[in-house]
Amino acid sequence: MDIKDIHFEREPTVKELVGAYSESGFQGTHIGQASELMKKMKAEGATIFLAFTANVVASGLRGVLADMVREGYADVIITTGGALDHDLIKAHEPYLLGSFHENDAKLHQEGVNRIGNILVPSSRYELLEEKMQNVFSEVSKDKKIVSPSEIAKEMGKQIDDKGSFLKQAYEREVPVFSPGITDSAIGMQTYFWKQQKENKDFGIDVTKDMQQLANLALNAEKTAGIIVGGGISKHHTIGVNLMRGGLDYALYLTTAEPWDGSLSGAPAKEAVSWGKIKEKGEHVTVHGDATITLPLIYYSLK
Repeated sequence: MDIKDIHFEREPTVKELVGAYSESGFQGTHIGQASELMKKMKAEGATIFLAFTANVVASGLRGVLADMVREGYADVIITTGGALDHDLIKAHEPYLLGSFHENDAKLHQEGVNRIGNILVPSSRYELLEEKMQNVFSEVSKDKKIVSPSEIAKEMGKQIDDKGSFLKQAYEREVPVFSPGITDSAIGMQTYFWKQQKENKDFGIDVTKDMQQLANLALNAEKTAGIIVGGGISKHHTIGVNLMRGGLDYALYLTTAEPWDGSLSGAPAKEAVSWGKIKEKGEHVTVHGDATITLPLIYYSLK
């Protein structure tokens, strides 16, 4: 295949632009390959594991994730506790656009928290406390020990916002697993909830979801992973697929590098050595900010 210059006489569609990327080289080619892989995993009827980290939910990428769930590009969601925090808060109040060069001491004095160039007033977490009290109250009506997926499901049930991935997951009966849920504002709210005498026996059993998650992987004819970022979301996704001999398809979207041996930076080909992606599995790793790469890849399929 020859390298072709990207050139349009008129404004291209997203599909046309990504098609041109395919023959341009570098990460543009990987974006084109990722689009084709995502199309194939859906067409082949693979059980799609959509994994992502909290930071992307704080950004406008939250809406893309919600669209993907609604349109059937997620049969299973694996994410962090912070992603649940951000999704619930943004269903009621927006985050604000700032810059990467804010005066952080001044922000702290003003009660504003920074995620890159996104600003989150502390009042948003006061709202979270109020909303989580309602969630905990509902999930603990019949039992004191609950799973992260039960909490996520109740959150989705109580949210009224089509831009929420939790709401879309609830409506489509897509399970949401959050194995590190206590490493988040929800974990802190759990601590506060347990300080009340009547709630002292309440608890979150992070192992309670393991059977359901394993069954989803083991009973699938084919599995696919769309993995945005790294950390626990990524590892839990490829780890559970180890038990079935690996993913059949894997798409990694990352900014992390492999040179320190970190899981977050490990490219998809490295997972083949562990049996987390099949030896003959199809995989693409796209290096770049997911707020740029994922919308291009996903909306090129529309």
